[in-house]
Amino acid sequence: MGCFQKHQVDHPIPVQALVKCKMQDNLEFLQWTKRYWDQHYPGGDYDAVARRKGAPVASGGGGARAPVSTGAVRRGTTPTTGPRIGKAAGGGPGSAALQQENNTLKETVVGLERERDFYFSKLRDIELLIQQAVEEDPELEKQEDGLVKHIQTILYSTEEGFEIPAEEAGLDDQETF
Repeated sequence: MGCFQKHQVDHPIPVQALVKCKMQDNLEFLQWTKRYWDQHYPGGDYDAVARRKGAPVASGGGGARAPVSTGAVRRGTTPTTGPRIGKAAGGGPGSAALQQENNTLKETVVGLERERDFYFSKLRDIELLIQQAVEEDPELEKQEDGLVKHIQTILYSTEEGFEIPAEEAGLDDQETF
């Protein structure tokens, strides 16, 4: 806020609204900031070293970085493309290995989901058969040592540390991030 006062920017900054991380509030502030930048930025390449008058980067600024040429800057526009990650950016063999590992993990997840769905459908079919049998003969459920009672016990048991997900009711209509 001190920076805004130093440069005589009198636009109110809704800090409390921004802290709540509501998408609409943040978007409006970002749009205002972009419009302000477009109105007051002189254009041309940004030279951080000249702006600092050669002073070193404050701590937390990372290591020394090579200057990046951004090319021609058009006033009033926002660049929509940036450096690409991967082979086009010269990611090297480490990047290719990570990409391969990522693809392998994705294939594993697809296989596991297919297997999970297969066994879930089997269990669901067994559950429906048991429910149908109990509906036809309610005495089956009352038998303590009966096969139906044992199957129901297995079907509805949980392991330690496993929680049945509660249904989320009354979600806020506003998006938050």
